[in-house]
Amino acid sequence: MMVDPTLAEMGKNLNEAMKILEDGRKASEPDADRRQFSRSSIPGPLQGDGQDVASILQLVQNLMHEDEEEDKPSHRRMQNVGEQGHMALLGHSLAAYISVLDRERLRKLITRIASDTTLWLCRLFRYESGSAYYHEDDREGLLKVCRLVINTRYEDYSTEGYTVLNSRQPVIYQSATCRPGLGQHLCSQLGLPLSSLCTVPCNTMFGSQHQMDIAMLDKLIREDVETGKLPLLLIANAGTPGAGHTDKLGRLKELCEQYGMWLHIEGVILATLALGEVSSPVTAATRSDSMTLTLGPWLGLPAVPAVTLYRHEDPALSLAAGLTSSQPVEKLRALPLWLSLQYLGHDGIVEKIRHAVELSQQLLEKLKNLASIKTSVEDELNSPVVVFRFSQETSAESSGGSVEGYFAGEREVLDSLNRWLCERLAQLVPASGVDIVELEDEGTCVRFTPLMTAAALGTQRCDVDLLVERLTELLPVLNCTLRLRLDFREEVYRHSALSYIEDLSWPGLGAVRYEPRIEELNDSKRQLEVEKINSELLVKLGDLDADLIFSTGLEFGPEKDCIFIGMATEDLDVAELVDMIAALGRDIEENGRLLENMTEVVRKGIQEAERQLQKDNQDKLMEEGVLRQIPLVGSVLNWFSPFQSTVKGRTFNLAAGSLDSTEPTYSMKAQTGGLASPETPTSSAKRLPGQRLFRREGAGGSDSHSETSSVGQAEDLSKERVPQPTPPSPVPDEAVSVAPESSKTPQVPADPEPTQENGEVGTQEEEERQPEGQEAPVEETGR
Repeated sequence: MMVDPTLAEMGKNLNEAMKILEDGRKASEPDADRRQFSRSSIPGPLQGDGQDVASILQLVQNLMHEDEEEDKPSHRRMQNVGEQGHMALLGHSLAAYISVLDRERLRKLITRIASDTTLWLCRLFRYESGSAYYHEDDREGLLKVCRLVINTRYEDYSTEGYTVLNSRQPVIYQSATCRPGLGQHLCSQLGLPLSSLCTVPCNTMFGSQHQMDIAMLDKLIREDVETGKLPLLLIANAGTPGAGHTDKLGRLKELCEQYGMWLHIEGVILATLALGEVSSPVTAATRSDSMTLTLGPWLGLPAVPAVTLYRHEDPALSLAAGLTSSQPVEKLRALPLWLSLQYLGHDGIVEKIRHAVELSQQLLEKLKNLASIKTSVEDELNSPVVVFRFSQETSAESSGGSVEGYFAGEREVLDSLNRWLCERLAQLVPASGVDIVELEDEGTCVRFTPLMTAAALGTQRCDVDLLVERLTELLPVLNCTLRLRLDFREEVYRHSALSYIEDLSWPGLGAVRYEPRIEELNDSKRQLEVEKINSELLVKLGDLDADLIFSTGLEFGPEKDCIFIGMATEDLDVAELVDMIAALGRDIEENGRLLENMTEVVRKGIQEAERQLQKDNQDKLMEEGVLRQIPLVGSVLNWFSPFQSTVKGRTFNLAAGSLDSTEPTYSMKAQTGGLASPETPTSSAKRLPGQRLFRREGAGGSDSHSETSSVGQAEDLSKERVPQPTPPSPVPDEAVSVAPESSKTPQVPADPEPTQENGEVGTQEEEERQPEGQEAPVEETGR
């Protein structure tokens, strides 16, 4: 077999290039040499001789993966490029090579490629006698179709231009569930005013909430005709972008024929036309005037163009509208698709589409067994799109009642919970390809569209089973969080120092802010104090050994300087949680005030010490006399007649902020402390080792778990010191209370029988020698 050497070399280079790039993608971390090569090669200009193919491909690979360490997304959806993907990529290389052939050979080749591809697609999707237009932007085909219809309905448009539109303004009709911005894009590209766009509402009383209201459409068309407008084109859906619902295409086609309108259909369910058994609502799409197919996502083909199939008998008008081109190179857009379709074959294409539909049916059957999940599927037997959400009707089963009017703003709270649910499922099962969709009536939902994701992500039946398994694990968390939100709010209201923050967009228990009891500060200083206390409180809560997540909320949320609590579990003790927040906030506030008071006391003590020292210096000078101040005379005089000064030494007690005499220190060989510094009450609940905080007794925790809140515990610890079975920690000097001016000899640590006179504290070994059942004297004196 003769092989073109250029084609053989091209295929070999493409194979090697894909191997290098895929090896780089599979590598978890690029090595240091590659990263250095990448950074050194990016900024520099072209230098010296050119590089070989391997070096260039290495550079591309480094550019593709050099930021993976910095980004590290929680879930990355990387398209699985298989053999059919390689054929599509090869098509782009071949198109560039074919474009350099001589004109006659080029014309014959592209004619064959275009005719074959159009014939295969029309037969595959049951669109007889159709023509095809290949385009990169999936909106471009509809735009060219609109130009074709304008050229057809306005005979003088080719010569008069837009002035002929003044006689009868054209009107384009679209469903309210169409892609956002589609109609505006058409008007801007066609030079039409927005008044030429008419949005038809969906059914509000009968039928699906996502299907176009045909009676309202008929009324709108008649009104436009009566006012002298020209109904031009109708855009219908075979699978709405949100819920995947299909309009009543047969009835819409009859209405378009009645008013001489063009019917264009788009949507993901058009892919099911390739299956052997197709539902009648979708079969009606084959009677439309045009349809847009996005084969790339359906079949997992990268960089293949979208296709718009249309029917029109006048080639000149098609050429004027841009649906056909006289430039041979533009017709090479079909080459990647031509190669891919031949590689997959009819059976391979049908199998991929059938596999995606079966995945949807598998998920739908399993979701029916989940009580807290509500599905929104139009055709449960054939729909390739599954939309579900955490349902508000059934979410109250765990609380024993209906949630109709369960609390104000429940719809927004459920939307936030469903948004969290979708994000968690996407992280836990990235191969499922689930995403978030906002529906007008249902709210925020989770959408599973394997026709758009399964071929690229390689989704299998086991991935659907894993998705349902993870969903089942998350449902109790959602139910508990929804039920405990009210309990959390009521508990926060019981604490005067806490403020409940109403943020319906937060998927969790809620938000709380600690309000300091400082009334004399102005608004600006108070705001700074609130920010400081709550930031410290958030750090302390994050250090606790608990299953809850504490954060500052959403990145662009409206509420600031507050603490957001995440999702809850069944055994959460809300009362203990709120008490803990209040206790920690009070501790932070009191410690801040203690520091401020201590600062003021120390400042006044230093001033008093300066005055006392100055007075003592003056008294000493008066007692010693003038002669003793002369250096030589004073030394001789002190040698023959030593002077005993009556001025006592002083020591400054930082804890008390007082100036004391040093005589007890030298006589007792210990520093007098006055009052002992208060101990900081602990804010951790009494629990067994390894036991989490905020767990209700009997709900997964130990029976010995104390239900005493941290508020009461902090107060008890501040009043007394409970003796512990373990040896106590050494007591600091400031906490030792020694009676001043004591006439007794201080105890020697080496004595076997130490006494506890005057409140002195023995060493750790001495405390251990205390008889059982007898409390240490230090505890008695403390009481």
